[in-house]
Amino acid sequence: MPENRRLLLHICCAPCGGGCVDRPEMGTGDDREVTLFYSNSNLNSQAEFDKRLKEVERLAEIYHLPLIVDPYDHEAWLQAVAGLENEPECGARCRKCFEFNLKRSAEMASGGAFATTLTVSPRKSSKVIFETGSRWENFEPRDFKKKNGYLTGRNIALKYGFYRQNYCGCEFSMRGIQENKED
Repeated sequence: MPENRRLLLHICCAPCGGGCVDRPEMGTGDDREVTLFYSNSNLNSQAEFDKRLKEVERLAEIYHLPLIVDPYDHEAWLQAVAGLENEPECGARCRKCFEFNLKRSAEMASGGAFATTLTVSPRKSSKVIFETGSRWENFEPRDFKKKNGYLTGRNIALKYGFYRQNYCGCEFSMRGIQENKED
């Protein structure tokens, strides 16, 4: 298959992925060959990584998509965001996190096209993700929020009973949730 018909899709979790793979233009029909790439070293624990991976494996099976798993390396992620631990959500730390995951995706894509499910989340700025992704020629800036992507992912998650987390996954975003509970 020609390289331009292949797409490596960075996936963070099954609910976000559901809002992205359930689209005709993603090739779950006959247009493109999509491979999921689960890369989530930003997660605060191996247990959380494994929990989300289990759901991504189910999503891949439902949509008959191949899945590549990037080994969990939280220490490398912590080094990438060092000094930004106290940044607010959606700040400089998140930009570094996007860069970390997109760089790993670009390397796995080996020059082929890649995109990310991160843009489906209403809590993440597609503009910032696109700016970060523009560092790689083979990045496809797909805004999965469009055409009800988030709602589609939510409905797929409910239909299949996917685990739905209430934080991005890093210990710093978890801290923000704890602080909001105390208010």
